[in-house]
Amino acid sequence: MSGLPLQSGAAVDALGVDLRRAGFTADGVSAALGDDANAALGRGVWWPALRATRRGSGADSLSTLIRLFLLGSDEDESALAEAFPTTTLPALLAEGVIERAPDNRYCAILDIRPHADDVNDFLVISDQDAAMRSGPVAHDHVLGIGGASISLARAIIRDRVGAALDLGTGCGIQALHLAAHCDSIVATDTNPRALALAAATARLNGMRWDLRAGSLFEPVAGERFDLIVSNPPFVVGAGGQDYIYRDSGMAGDALCAGLIEQLPDHLADGGTAQLLANWIVRDGTDWRERVGGWLAGTGLDAWVVQRELADPISYVSLWLSDAGEDAEQLARRGSDWLDWFAEEKIAGVGMGLITLRKRRSGTGRAGEKFVADQVLEEITGAGEEVTGAEAKAFLDRRAYLRETDDAHLLAARLGTAPVFLETQSLPGEEGWQEIGSAVRRPGGPGAVLGVDEVSRALLAGCRGTVPLSTLVELLAAHHGVDADALATAALPVVREAIGRGILFEIR
Repeated sequence: MSGLPLQSGAAVDALGVDLRRAGFTADGVSAALGDDANAALGRGVWWPALRATRRGSGADSLSTLIRLFLLGSDEDESALAEAFPTTTLPALLAEGVIERAPDNRYCAILDIRPHADDVNDFLVISDQDAAMRSGPVAHDHVLGIGGASISLARAIIRDRVGAALDLGTGCGIQALHLAAHCDSIVATDTNPRALALAAATARLNGMRWDLRAGSLFEPVAGERFDLIVSNPPFVVGAGGQDYIYRDSGMAGDALCAGLIEQLPDHLADGGTAQLLANWIVRDGTDWRERVGGWLAGTGLDAWVVQRELADPISYVSLWLSDAGEDAEQLARRGSDWLDWFAEEKIAGVGMGLITLRKRRSGTGRAGEKFVADQVLEEITGAGEEVTGAEAKAFLDRRAYLRETDDAHLLAARLGTAPVFLETQSLPGEEGWQEIGSAVRRPGGPGAVLGVDEVSRALLAGCRGTVPLSTLVELLAAHHGVDADALATAALPVVREAIGRGILFEIR
């Protein structure tokens, strides 16, 4: 095969007909495999799925498609002829979907798989990964659906917007999800093969995206967007580009720094950007200093969540594991990579999500000097992953706090979200002695607030029936302290609780 895959629109349309005729959907695959084998496949354990597709004759078209595209199995000509009556075997070969294997059999070059969200059922086209094929992946390998792309998709704020940009689209997984709530989509990539597969993915799903070639914001110079999303090639290294999907060709974390530096020029007023990023953490430094430096001159409000901090060996091993290189190549490349980390005094690499918003003109309290609101925090707990709903709520709560003065808060009736009170105690001479307590909102990323006796009582009293000032006065009288002094001490706690979604104003 020469050139790029799936250049014929007619072939893509025919492929779609055959895949859907066979029931090649998320539900169809799950039903064919059974719950246990399907769950195992989701964890990367493939052999139960192979066993399930070979029950009985194993000759039905859906079983053939599962083995071919999802399990990396060789299939014979008759099985493919049955599975692809519309596309035909010669077209599959000519369009770079499959290739000949030994013994007059055929294997897939491309990975075509169902992908579903709560509403839609998609088909996504990428390259077969190293686990499905022998040898290292190609320089222009197009990565498929993975943990990072899924986590970003779940974190995107899904408000209805006009223009959206998917920067570094790869196979197009983010653009697929954007189509449900964006009027227009521009998707960019430096890799011609990625753009070809993204175009085929769009067509296969009945969508149209404006696909453009180029690095960072070069393809959209002078344009602004309401939403920008990116899962860029953020891998921290010496600046080579062994694999386009992971290596930017820029040393260190320069790609992510440059992306954030240029974002303000491409966000519309009120626009939001969300991206995955990696950042260098050097010996004796706090990761917040580095990422905070990227943000300092942008004027953008920000929520940066570090989900993981990887030591050099773990980080390098993670990115070497998916390229399919042999042991000698792995050892050589890994050694060189760790040498560079040592020379740069890199103690680890932070990984996380950055959510940014360009504030609309005229927002904020009258006469107050504009200061970007930037929160950088580490949230690593299981079940505390950032979702689109939580990201939107976080930004909205921060806007509320900026625009609400203390007088308004004291006059407001506040409610408490569903929360748990957690206490920590140690055994002592008189039994268990409480040493600390906190209020936690389940499922909220970082939604925990340390409390003392007074703030516990204050939160318990926030039931939306009386103003905050009345609760403060009652507590002051009970504890025999000055009400104004207690209000001064309580307001920062109240603001923190609102920021964490633990308290909210009832209107």
